[in-house]
Amino acid sequence: MGGAAAGINILKGHLAYRIGIVDRIIKIPIVCCLHPGGEDFPFGAYIPHRIGIRPFRKAIVHLTDVEALADKLTDPPRRAADDQLAVKAAEAPQSTLLMCGVRFMAETCKILSPSRRVLLAHPEAGCPMAEQMDKELIEGVKAANPGYAVVCYINTTAELKTVCDVCVTSSSAVKIVRNMPQKNILFIPDCNLGSYVQKQVPEKNLMLLHGGCPIHASVNAKEAAEAKAKHPGAELLVHPECTPDVIEYADFVGSTSAIMKHAITSECREFIIGTELSIVEHLQYECPDKNFYPLSSKLICKNMKLTTLTDVYNAVAGKGGDEIILSDETMVRAKHCLDEMIRLG
Repeated sequence: MGGAAAGINILKGHLAYRIGIVDRIIKIPIVCCLHPGGEDFPFGAYIPHRIGIRPFRKAIVHLTDVEALADKLTDPPRRAADDQLAVKAAEAPQSTLLMCGVRFMAETCKILSPSRRVLLAHPEAGCPMAEQMDKELIEGVKAANPGYAVVCYINTTAELKTVCDVCVTSSSAVKIVRNMPQKNILFIPDCNLGSYVQKQVPEKNLMLLHGGCPIHASVNAKEAAEAKAKHPGAELLVHPECTPDVIEYADFVGSTSAIMKHAITSECREFIIGTELSIVEHLQYECPDKNFYPLSSKLICKNMKLTTLTDVYNAVAGKGGDEIILSDETMVRAKHCLDEMIRLG
């Protein structure tokens, strides 16, 4: 983004583009982490001293996709290839990392960067899916089904990752499951993503539990059919967290970054977007000559939108944020499934 300070390593994922818009609107070099620098907070980004807090009140950071943690670290989303944000954060030189996302994202950064201070910009920013299953539940399922490898979606707590064999993102799940030596796999927590993976990798036997993203699961096939009838020339692009009956109507299924890449590079001029609503905004800004329509007005994640630039400012000023504290045992055991994600994906 133009005007940003050099040497910034920011945990921003898909929120980057929205902040890019804010940057242009209020004319200050905002990326995500803002601070004059120093030993305790060597972020490398800064706020001109003459700019007070008032401009931030209008600049709400739209955090769009919980996958942003493990899938991407990008400037504009058009460059979102397959880099993993938590992995990139581990390579950054700064001693403090500020996550402008939800808690499981910050926990993953802490696991991969245990010696660093990791802050969550908004203490209440959580992911409902990540909180659906706990360690005790999965240990019980494992005991009842010996021989099953446990694959957990990145949208899980650090504690739950300690009893899993490998972690996946929506963009890497099919590849990783296909590359695993085990045939029998317990896939948690998202049964919709698991169902999609099963269809792509029929040679595996996936056991699914009843969990998933309540936002994506709220959309139904009737809405998909109506959207396609209303926009007959548009492609329907959906996230695999959507239910199987919605996916049946899709012209393209993929992670948020894959959806954005497809829409940007496709020769088609109209798209119905079946994932978080702010992706429609990002794409319309990125491709003003194309038309983008939301699949449903229900596709809005309030948790991902909790973080504001005021929260970021307060965190780097030492007046806010929540430091992520995990035990050494939790970090060591959880890191195993993240290492396997990197190795297999």
